[in-house]
This record gives sequence, structure tokens and C-alpha cells, in this order.
Amino acid sequence: MTAADAGFSMPPEWSPQEAVWLSWPVDDPRHWGGAKREMMRGKFAEIAAAISRFEPVRINAPGADHAAIAAACNAARAVPEHVQLFDHPHNDVWCRDHGPIFVKHRETGEVAVTDWEFNAWGGKFPPWDQDNAIPSRIATALGLRNFKGGMILEGGAIEINGAGTLLTTEAVLLNANRNPHLSREETEQRLRAGLGVAEILWLKQGIEGDDTDGHIDDLARFIDANTLLACIDRRAGSPNEAILEENLSRLRSFLGPNGRAFEVLEIPLPEACEVPGWRLPVLPASYVNFLIVNGGVLVPTFRQSRNDDRALGMIRELFPDREIVGIDCLDLVEEGGTLHCISQQQPARG
Repeated sequence: MTAADAGFSMPPEWSPQEAVWLSWPVDDPRHWGGAKREMMRGKFAEIAAAISRFEPVRINAPGADHAAIAAACNAARAVPEHVQLFDHPHNDVWCRDHGPIFVKHRETGEVAVTDWEFNAWGGKFPPWDQDNAIPSRIATALGLRNFKGGMILEGGAIEINGAGTLLTTEAVLLNANRNPHLSREETEQRLRAGLGVAEILWLKQGIEGDDTDGHIDDLARFIDANTLLACIDRRAGSPNEAILEENLSRLRSFLGPNGRAFEVLEIPLPEACEVPGWRLPVLPASYVNFLIVNGGVLVPTFRQSRNDDRALGMIRELFPDREIVGIDCLDLVEEGGTLHCISQQQPARG
């Protein structure tokens, strides 16, 4: 039986949450070598502490690292009882993509796990075996039902509005490096069966420098069932200008659950973030890679005071009942993502 057949669907991110999951930086030379890795552990502690002020933060990490992680979170002034450590070894930090996608029963409020396959964005960054095991480990640890998704899917590839609509990109879910045996129609059927959605809407591709091939959570996010916040970049010569204009045109052509076009709001990308000699010539920095938590929104900033302030102001207006917290993510985005990419929300029961 699929999750949808059993009465489950994925709630929107703005629904009440029980916790947010993170996967702590591991000792791997591929990621933030040497002193920078320790600096990034401090950044993860800062992010964990910010989440803990709104709700529990649950952290995947080998048991041997738990004492050091607890100390780092305490130093960052986390709420101690809201930092919960799980002995879950993993390969990488991107919990949005390797973590479970949680669903909730439409009548009883039961929360369950959907467990999709993960192959490190088309086999780009081996190994990924421990990452792929995280959803089942979490389901076991929490005693939750576990529905198999039946295809490769990363959480950052989908955005849902809680009213039956799912937004994604062709560059990811129709890419031959994910599920080459599935057609568009078969892919849509598995999304409907696994996440309880009805309508699948497709954008074409993502922004420059995105290792994921074009995740939606760097492009456009639902603010409510009928409103989208979409990235634009109208600077002359920008490699993202044409991509984002095409996406914007598609978004404005889609119909929402009320049968009318979505309201589409625009937010500019930050200026290009670059690290000389790095493997990504332009980093995939985006203000829509924010994380909604209970009573708050954590928003990535990039040491661009004018652009950061504008983005924070726009998001503050869109979420007037939530506290807006800016978090410097310039170093974090060097590895390809920011706040939404490293986190996965677990909906509240009931």
C-alpha cells in the first residue's frame, strides 16, 4: 500500500512541526577541509541553536561525536532540552535530500516516513550508502510507519503547497542520472502515490553552480497555497537571467487549487558569490533557500548588506506573524546549499 492509499499526504512547511532534522558535518576530506571544517561545525551549532529557540532540533551523527556536538551547541546558546542527538552515521550534511520526507494522515494526524532512494544527485559524490539509510534509521528510532517511495528523490527537488500541488524541475526528476527507467507520467504517478499530491507542475532548470542539477528550493517557494516567491536575476550578462525569466513565465501560467493563476512574487538573487579556484565558479546562493520553523523563518544571508536587508525585509512582510532570523551562509554555500538544503522538518502529530 502506498502512503496516499493509506490516507497520508505531505503537509506544507508552514504547518506545525515537532522538530527539524540536521546531519552534522563529518570527517571527510571532500567537505570543508582542515580548519574550515571546524569553523563549519561552529556554523552548524549556530543554526542548531537558532532552530532550538523555536522547536527541538534532531541531529544525525555517530555516537562518538555526540559529546562534542552537545558542547558546540551549548557554546552557541542552544536550548539544551531541544537538542536531541541520534546515533545515525551518514556521509554528508544535506539532510533535506537524504533525510526522510515526512507525511501525515489526513484524518488521524499520524506521522509517517516516506523512504526514497538517494544516489548523491546522480552519482556525483560517492559514497552515499549511509545517507541512503537515514530515512529507515529515523523511522526505526521514532517508531514510525515507513513507506517506500520506489524511485530516487531528494527533498530539495520538490515544493508543495498543502493543497494538492507539487512543484519540481525537469532538470532533476527527468534527468537520466536519477530514474532513467521512468517516464514523466510514471514519475508523476509515484509522486502522487508517495506524497498524496494531485497536480505536478514542472519548471525547466535551476541556477548556475547547482550540483543538484536544479533543485526547486533555490528557485521558487510556496508562501501559502496560492502564492509563490520566485527568484529573478535581471543583471545584464548574468547566466541566470534567461533561466529565471523562463521559470517566471511558467509559474505565471500555472493554475492554483482555486482554478486561478498563482500570485507570483519576485525576489532578486544576491550578487554572484564566487570563490577563486573553487570547483564551483559561481555559488548557488539564493534567498528562497529559507527554512520555516514554528513561529519563525531562518533566512540565508551572503554578506551583501543591501541585498540581504532587502531580502530579509521582503520575507518579513510575507511572514508577518513569524520572527525572521538572518544567518550568514556564505561559507556554507561553498559546498552547494544553505539552510533549507541542510534541514528536514518533521510535522507535528495530531
